[in-house]
Amino acid sequence: MEIWSDVVCPWCYIGKRRFESALREFERSVPGADVEVEWKSFELDPTAVSVTTRAEGPSDDHVRRLAAKFGQGVEQVRAMVEHVDATAAAEGLEFHQDLSVPTNTVKAHQLLHLARERGVQGAVKERFLRANFTEGEALGDDETLVRLAAEAGLDPVESRAVLAEDRYLDAVRADEAEAAALGARGVPFFVVDRRYGVSGAQPAEQFFQVLDRAWRESRPLTFVGGEDADACGPEGCAV
Repeated sequence: MEIWSDVVCPWCYIGKRRFESALREFERSVPGADVEVEWKSFELDPTAVSVTTRAEGPSDDHVRRLAAKFGQGVEQVRAMVEHVDATAAAEGLEFHQDLSVPTNTVKAHQLLHLARERGVQGAVKERFLRANFTEGEALGDDETLVRLAAEAGLDPVESRAVLAEDRYLDAVRADEAEAAALGARGVPFFVVDRRYGVSGAQPAEQFFQVLDRAWRESRPLTFVGGEDADACGPEGCAV
């Protein structure tokens, strides 16, 4: 399972929870199922400029930034944000987007590539999402990223080196080019076995269905018994 998303995308966090719910149900239904999840890079706004200080407290800044960016009214955007927060709450997530800090996410994505190599990508992804949407952390600040990644299992010294060298920048760009080639116009974007694509934070039931279908198609029947068993075919029946 390959999942393209961004750590400042609210529907990506909601979609992650819905997918995880479906995955738990799928694994209960199919004992022995082995689903590998890889988080891929996607920047919602590659031109974003990071603020490197944490928000002092709740404010309307996030709503006003979105209203200016998309050319919509403040009240309209506020209603949209409140709807997203309520949807997140229904999935067990606590959103405080009024603490949001403007962030360019390319460095966070580089650490997620490191995390995949070290076997802790899922934990780092979750930590970054919670830091952004619940805690109002400044994910554009190198030391904040290093601290959060360390809490999820990455070595701080190695993380600092990755950020200083832009070690995985090419890998981030490759992920983004791949998303475009696959036809992804937004995130979250889920790809199963390079056979099925799911766009958006679909209900858990939808994720379960695609997991189940991909699993069944990847597990052809194994025939047991002899080839000469009694049966009928186009040429007649065994006698």
